[in-house]
Amino acid sequence: MPTPQNYQNHARYFPLVHFVVVPLLTINLIYQLVRLYQEPNWDRGMFVVLSLVFILMTIGARLQALKAQDRVIRLEEMLRYERLLPEEVASASTSLPLGQVIALRFCSDEELADLVRRTGAGEFTKNKEIKRAVKNWRADHHRV
Repeated sequence: MPTPQNYQNHARYFPLVHFVVVPLLTINLIYQLVRLYQEPNWDRGMFVVLSLVFILMTIGARLQALKAQDRVIRLEEMLRYERLLPEEVASASTSLPLGQVIALRFCSDEELADLVRRTGAGEFTKNKEIKRAVKNWRADHHRV
């Protein structure tokens, strides 16, 4: 059974990307830059450009996955709001920014209505404040 999730440990790393691909691509870029400095020519310059392209491709792929995940979270939370919240609170929650909806996903069903009201009233200025206000953490172990 995984460690219970809370505000302090909820950040997620994707080991293949964060600890293998990105470090190797960074080492490769540094190596190519050194080689370009030692032996300046068009071929070495092209390897530097290709190294940058690989890094940008990795970042782009990661951002696309996160964007798709955010859309799924928004859909899941809107369905949860319709099921659990009074109609006026659920309808008011549609105006919440996506970052706040994502932060609210960690709260338990019992505290959802109160936190949505407080968020809608502008009590929280940052998404981290919403997460810190959660008393009963609802873990999300399926993130990418």
